[in-house]
Amino acid sequence: MTTTIVGGGNMGEALLAGLLAGGGSPAEITVVEPAPARAEYLRSRYDVTVTSLGEAVAKADALLITVKPYHFAALLDELASLVTPGQLLVSAVGGTPTSGIEARLPGEPVVVRSMPNLPVSLGAGTIAISAGRYAAAADLDRVKTLLAPLGRVVTVQESQLDTVTALSGGGPAYFALLAEAMIDAGVLAGLPRPLSEELVLATAAGAGRMLGEPDADPAQLRAAVCSPGGTTITAIQELESRALRAAVMSAVVAARDRSIEMGR
Repeated sequence: MTTTIVGGGNMGEALLAGLLAGGGSPAEITVVEPAPARAEYLRSRYDVTVTSLGEAVAKADALLITVKPYHFAALLDELASLVTPGQLLVSAVGGTPTSGIEARLPGEPVVVRSMPNLPVSLGAGTIAISAGRYAAAADLDRVKTLLAPLGRVVTVQESQLDTVTALSGGGPAYFALLAEAMIDAGVLAGLPRPLSEELVLATAAGAGRMLGEPDADPAQLRAAVCSPGGTTITAIQELESRALRAAVMSAVVAARDRSIEMGR
């Protein structure tokens, strides 16, 4: 399947890196990126063709669209005269429903909306997908095959994608924020920053591996570390007294609401 990534920003590069790391050939992937410096960076680092929208669309079986939401309407107007029947359009543009994409394109375009997160660059991402009006089960299977090297692919109802955006789409930032806070805590408690960074990042990677195991249970992992009357349960009490869980839940709901607002 020949693929064109439209948009060479952070997410576009993450998808590109993941596809290549998963066995994709640079000859089968084209990138559309209008910024000259960024285009040259992608070309030199990944050895892929970076070209114009018209040339890229003409030879693509699938389009992965990763532009910013405020650029999407203009892009769709350009694509209206370029897409052909049967081409897959996989949108990773947050807050834009498939109905809005379909309305700007001729005929019965095969549109699938997706929400990947940045770990796709390592083949460790999560990608939720949802079919548009004209996308059949076979089209979803094609998208799953295309995205499988990037990590875990799940099919959801489109009405759930705003929550997915808030939860797993933004999730890496939440974990990174916690890691930052823990590093600063180590420094506050007397550790040199390089040592605190090394310890926190190694701990995060190890905990992530444990939570990635089949049948992993976050509550059980937490309980296993909390000895009766020990240091960890004391820290957990402090976090709970400051409403950590409520803050996280409120943050995710706020992000979901912002995604819905952007979709309007």
